[in-house]
Amino acid sequence: MADRGGSGEAAAAGAAAAPVPGLNPTLGWRERLRAGLAGTGASLWFVTGLGLLYALRIPLRLCENLAAGTSSLISGLIFIFEWWYFHKHGTSFIEQVSVRHLQPLMGGTESSISEPGSPSRNRESETSRQNLSECKVWRNPLNLFRGAEYRRYTWVTGKEPLTYYDMNLSAQDHQTFFTCDTDFLRPSDTVMQKAWRERNPPARIKAAYQALELNNDCATAYVLLAEEEATTIVDAEKLFKQALKAGETIYRQSQQCQHQSPQHEAQLRRDTNVLVYIKRRLAMCARKLGRIREAVKIMRDLMKEFPPLTMLNIHENLLESLLELQAYADVQAVLAKYDDIGLPKSAAICYTAALLKTRTVSEKFSLETASRRGLSTAEINAVEAIHRAVEFNPHVPKYLLEMKSLILPPEHILKRGDSEAIAYAFFHLQHWKRIEGALNLLQCTWEGTFRMIPHPLEKGHLFYPYPSCTEMADRELLPTFHHVSVYPKKELPLFIHFTAGFCSSTAMIAILTHQFPEIMGIFAKTMLGLWRPQPWASSGFEENTQDLKSEDLGLSSG
Repeated sequence: MADRGGSGEAAAAGAAAAPVPGLNPTLGWRERLRAGLAGTGASLWFVTGLGLLYALRIPLRLCENLAAGTSSLISGLIFIFEWWYFHKHGTSFIEQVSVRHLQPLMGGTESSISEPGSPSRNRESETSRQNLSECKVWRNPLNLFRGAEYRRYTWVTGKEPLTYYDMNLSAQDHQTFFTCDTDFLRPSDTVMQKAWRERNPPARIKAAYQALELNNDCATAYVLLAEEEATTIVDAEKLFKQALKAGETIYRQSQQCQHQSPQHEAQLRRDTNVLVYIKRRLAMCARKLGRIREAVKIMRDLMKEFPPLTMLNIHENLLESLLELQAYADVQAVLAKYDDIGLPKSAAICYTAALLKTRTVSEKFSLETASRRGLSTAEINAVEAIHRAVEFNPHVPKYLLEMKSLILPPEHILKRGDSEAIAYAFFHLQHWKRIEGALNLLQCTWEGTFRMIPHPLEKGHLFYPYPSCTEMADRELLPTFHHVSVYPKKELPLFIHFTAGFCSSTAMIAILTHQFPEIMGIFAKTMLGLWRPQPWASSGFEENTQDLKSEDLGLSSG
């Protein structure tokens, strides 16, 4: 289950065998048992079915029935494959084959192709752009340290918390932030440009030491060592302080030469990114080591000195630190600035706003009392804020209420997805627990959101419709041992239900007919007799009745 300490315990500078942040060791065996049963459930059913068939092979004469019921057997196998494919991929295999392969052969290609300037083509391109923006992956503003936190998790559990896709996105970010076109002017930067492209961590660390041999003031080399080689937060902070000293020197030199050429301007942008990254990570080190006021000061100075870099979402780091200080007035001031309709929303902003409104009423809230007297104005505002947050990201409440176990958050998140929910709950669960009654109010009200948006993929209430691509992106970002939360739940289509009933009934009738031919023949005649029109339903019913009575009484004319 979720860790009660959030990131504070994760940042301890102690030994590598310390408890892993984000996991509760007391409930670990239950979660492992549940995950094991869930993973082996299909196998158990399969083995049970084979054992049942083997036990009944003699009374049912399966070997003889196999030749007679081949079509039913094939139909059953097709149904089982269709059911498995739908649960794995979320779509029907038969439907995909029909649309992709059979429709072009039957002449559907001409109708599907439109002219480049036609309205249908414009609508398709607009839809694709919207889907691309919905599935945009963002850098996690509270991402952990690879050496001091992610690697410790691997040492303790033997599991890899980061996926290849996630680490590949981080490599692209590092190349964007820490390299530029003028790297060839400095040999150490040339070495680091190759280091950021390396996939093997030991090779990256070795390249960082080579860069320091060429230039002892290579800031990016210290950054790489702090991120990946340092095994504790204390060691990482020491390396970041060395990086800060070197980065400030290079930044001042770049400021003096920025107007000489476009290349020098690009170099200044790169050195600015390096300096901001170092200061931000130093603030996160201070937060993890308990020096929260120092971390808040560094973050505030960064936001004042470099206001254009709002894409880094430093305000989310500030919100979490202010909540740890219980400075709720300052949290409200930050929300007033960033919870604006013109800025992209996040789970941190929506759920923090809901937490502040919940804080005013949660201590005295009672479901029985509220149902008897009704909700007050403050309670209505709190419930509406919770509904707004749940509509933005419906995955978060299950982690806050500890209905699902937490894992280490990834380095990248998908807004409104399961990855963002994990990243938010990992750090903010402790803040919800600190406010008495907040989780109780959330538990009583969060499911009411779904009654307001019965069709979330088609129409939203306060936000745009929920994107349909979150499940696929989250499966790429989150490790395989985590059960990805899916919203809305996919239901089996009517076609699969019909196929299941048809195949099952056909197979059962075939087996019973071969096993009990006489009984099934009588049953078939009876059913056909019920459906066939009866002779007394004809118009000559009365005449036939009179003739029969006359013959029986001996009153015929002869």
